Amino acid sequence: MTDLDPFTDLLDCALYVVTAEAAGERSGCLVGFGSQCSIRPARFVVWLSRANHTYRVAEHAERLTVHLLRRDQDRLARLFGGETGDRTDKFADVPWHPGPGGAVILDEAPAWFVGRVESRIDGGDHVGFLLAPDVVVNRAGDPAPPLSLNDARGITPGHPVN
Repeated sequence: MTDLDPFTDLLDCALYVVTAEAAGERSGCLVGFGSQCSIRPARFVVWLSRANHTYRVAEHAERLTVHLLRRDQDRLARLFGGETGDRTDKFADVPWHPGPGGAVILDEAPAWFVGRVESRIDGGDHVGFLLAPDVVVNRAGDPAPPLSLNDARGITPGHPVN
């Protein structure tokens, strides 16, 4: 198998916090694999690790929320990237509110969208969730640079990387 690291190490993509709710259980994680994948109709795909608690909740969720964080929101990045929902209630000390269809929205995120899960795509150790946006919010005003992969390199993942 070819190692992709020589290529991907050059990238500094945006990171997202993806939240999900199903059957009364909430979860969320820091995601590095996500992108708009269609203009008309508008579609976005996020990839969740099968090893992640958020994946297990998201596989039963009708909607996911994709949040952008600013570079200075290190506390949220460390919480959602460095803790696992298997052991930690990440929402206990984080202001959030319910959104459409049971979506979980982080109050501190400057921009987010709620997307209806259109399909799930087997990508190996990650599953892609193809999202059709229902609601898009940008409260950023004068946009600060979003949190990126290089900003989060010091966060130890809350679960082993497959």
